[in-house]
Amino acid sequence: MTPQDASIESERLCRLAPVIPVLVIDDAAQARGLAEALVKGGLPVLEVTLRTPAALDAIAEMAKVEGGIVGAGTLLTPDDVKRAVDAGAKFGVSPGATDTILDACEAADLPLLPGATTSSEVMRLLERGYTVQKFFPAEANGGAPALKAIGAPIPQVKFCPTGGVSMKNVNDYLSLSNVMCCGGSWVAPKDMVAKGDWAGIEALAREAAALPLT
Repeated sequence: MTPQDASIESERLCRLAPVIPVLVIDDAAQARGLAEALVKGGLPVLEVTLRTPAALDAIAEMAKVEGGIVGAGTLLTPDDVKRAVDAGAKFGVSPGATDTILDACEAADLPLLPGATTSSEVMRLLERGYTVQKFFPAEANGGAPALKAIGAPIPQVKFCPTGGVSMKNVNDYLSLSNVMCCGGSWVAPKDMVAKGDWAGIEALAREAAALPLT
């Protein structure tokens, strides 16, 4: 998969809803119910971070949910990419971008949303062909004002900001012309997931799905 093709698919996914849930799952038994609640609430694209032992099993369970598109986040190594693809991930997300991780995703035909923070990182990815990128960690690196500033000289790159995004500031990002969607964990609070409060999570998803885009 070329970087250009990866960006086309990433843009398609990013435009399906204003928010991509960023999910840290400790118990794979909760994965299917969680995915069904989020998809029913209007958030079909789901990112499961590879930060827990249950993550790959969770991806496999979520991949069975009709209408859902599950991907793997926190891709750091080629082995992460292989295991994510084998588990059923349809896209990948990385906190940054190295040639090693870019090569691995391209070889595996896995569309990647590569992470960037600075103008130089954004430009380097653009040179390779990635016109859709992840701005991470968003709030720690200047938030919406910083992303707006980056967009002025590099308008051809579109972003999914993640990291510190919440209902309190999400509209600041979604109002930017270079933002297609945001990644956020607030739609699946740990306490609600632990209790299996799928109705509550569906309600949070509906609220997020109704957010306005520019």
